[in-house]
Order: sequence, then structure tokens, then C-alpha cells
Amino acid sequence: MTSPAPDPAQSDSAHPNSAQPDSAQPESPQPESPQPEEQAASQPDSDPSAPGFGWTQYAEVLNGRFAMVGFVALLITELITRQDFFSWLGL
Repeated sequence: MTSPAPDPAQSDSAHPNSAQPDSAQPESPQPESPQPEEQAASQPDSDPSAPGFGWTQYAEVLNGRFAMVGFVALLITELITRQDFFSWLGL
């Protein structure tokens, strides 16, 4: 035996993915995103190459560059004066 064909008007309202909103399920409120000024205060700068206070990537790169310049200047000075660094210190 075959069952009778369902009525299209009834099947649309019973379908869970129908386009009509279901009045039994209220919409859940969306969480509010923080305002731009609140968000900026709660998160650190996202640009690691920007100058900042403390142990930042920018400070470490700058410190490394100055160390390299100082080391090369020491080598050039030792080459010109023919004295090593320890003789300058008197050791």
C-alpha cells in the first residue's frame, strides 16, 4: 500500500528549515563587540616593528644593530692603533 501524497501547504510549515520563522524559538541575542576605543585599550599594538616600551621586537633589533656597529668600530680601532681592547683596559 502506498501512503497519500502530503499536502504542499502543510509540508512547508512543518519543515525545520522553512523560510518562515518559528515563533516557539526566540532569537538568541548576538554578543556585542567592544567599541574601538575599548578594544584598543585591551589589546597591545599588533605591529611588532613599532617602537614601544619594554622588551619589544623593535628594541631588540635596534639593540642588535648598535651592538654590530660597536663591534665593527672596535675592530677598526684595533686595526688602526695596533693595540687590542685588553691593552686599552690595562690588563
